[in-house]
Amino acid sequence: MSRGRPRDPEADRAILDAAGEIFLERGVEGTSIEQVAKRAGVGKLTVYRRWPSKEDLIAQAVETLVTEEIPWPSPEQIASRSPYELVEQGLDATARAAASPRLRALVARVFGSSVSHPALMEIYWRGYILPRRELTRALLARAQEEGSVAPDADLDALTDMLAGATTYRMLRPDPPDADAMRAYLRSLYVQVGLLR
Repeated sequence: MSRGRPRDPEADRAILDAAGEIFLERGVEGTSIEQVAKRAGVGKLTVYRRWPSKEDLIAQAVETLVTEEIPWPSPEQIASRSPYELVEQGLDATARAAASPRLRALVARVFGSSVSHPALMEIYWRGYILPRRELTRALLARAQEEGSVAPDADLDALTDMLAGATTYRMLRPDPPDADAMRAYLRSLYVQVGLLR
């Protein structure tokens, strides 16, 4: 039997939305639990009961925004479907997200905080980036089985290349629009063997 009242999903969402907005506006330094609670319309204790630290809260808020923007296949889909079909299926949404000013700002904020607030990057890396890296590696392994990725390819290096190239393109001073990003991503995926 569980103790206490069940969590309110609407309160959770309001808190995550408020944390994401404030983080985008002010960075880690300008984000506090008090401000998040006020903007979300909840008490500070409501926030503290759900997230052990400001960094945990920001990391989940960032992940919520990213997950809504970029579709990721599940491990089951990767195991049972063609890697090329999965990449093609997600290409348009990924291109739109990568060209979005909001997502660009979010990525810049997270990476910009990596030195001044290493706890945020550690939490985000462990909880969210590493699982995505595993999914990307699994997609590459499936493409390797299909013969479009060399049998001796370093899948970790290819994963880094994909993430690095996409981030570099997103954060340029003259970022591409969704059509240009789609063309770039298609070329990138062909180069590493995730599209034919």
